[in-house]
Amino acid sequence: MKTSLAKPMAERAAEGSSLVRNAERFIDVRDVEMVFTTRKGRFHALRDIDLQVRKGEFVTLIGHSGCGKSTLLNLIAGLTRCTGGVVICADKEVTGPSPERAVVFQNHSLLPWLTCFDNVYLGVERVFSSRESKVQLVARTHAALALVGLDHASAKRPHEISGGMKQRVGIARALAMEPKVLLMDEPFGALDALTRAHLQDELLKIVGKTGSTVVMVTHDVDEAVLLSDRIVMMTNGPAATIGEILSVDLARPRDRIALAEDAAYVHCRASVLEFLYRRHAMPGEKKAA
Repeated sequence: MKTSLAKPMAERAAEGSSLVRNAERFIDVRDVEMVFTTRKGRFHALRDIDLQVRKGEFVTLIGHSGCGKSTLLNLIAGLTRCTGGVVICADKEVTGPSPERAVVFQNHSLLPWLTCFDNVYLGVERVFSSRESKVQLVARTHAALALVGLDHASAKRPHEISGGMKQRVGIARALAMEPKVLLMDEPFGALDALTRAHLQDELLKIVGKTGSTVVMVTHDVDEAVLLSDRIVMMTNGPAATIGEILSVDLARPRDRIALAEDAAYVHCRASVLEFLYRRHAMPGEKKAA
């Protein structure tokens, strides 16, 4: 009897340990290399990339132009296949695009002839139509728009709303598919400063509600510190790699005004600036300094 009871307990302990490991390595980028073949020859974009992202973690990728931030994001998304190493997400090797890894680009990529509702519904229908009724699909779409504060604009077309609202529709479309990972490539980069700040605050609230795992590319140091649990700082290309990873130990929810003079916030910001503009400055920046 003791043996029969001990085995299930051991199995449960092993399963629990496996779940913890899986949560710690929800995204697992192992020894990744990326070499592009161009007309001018081979271009070595990334080398020796090792990165683990925990489930529910918000990670930003930052570095100078050409350091491979977007390339790394595309590898996680499955939009590009690495030439060496492996990318794993939720215990599956990433071999191509999937609704499990939704991408929000700087360009909102909305279909101009569709309403905000229909732009979101299009993705929802593709992912869930085989197992949900139309009533459920409609409800799911409205819920996603409400999450980003745009249910009132569901009947408008892209040309009838602002740039910030278009980007929120793009985020709603991504979240409506209930992805395991939300990947964002400078989603607020083309917006004015006030709109960008507003959407950063909205994103903080949305991620707080959904508990999403997020990997985001940015050039904005303040954005990285405000949003992140960890900031992955990339060295300059070609053959860029991860130079340093900074943990942002700031309590959530976060308030940008309260953080402006917070010692920990200021320290994190200074650490990123030091990395970018002193230790890994671009040649022109070094000369100017």
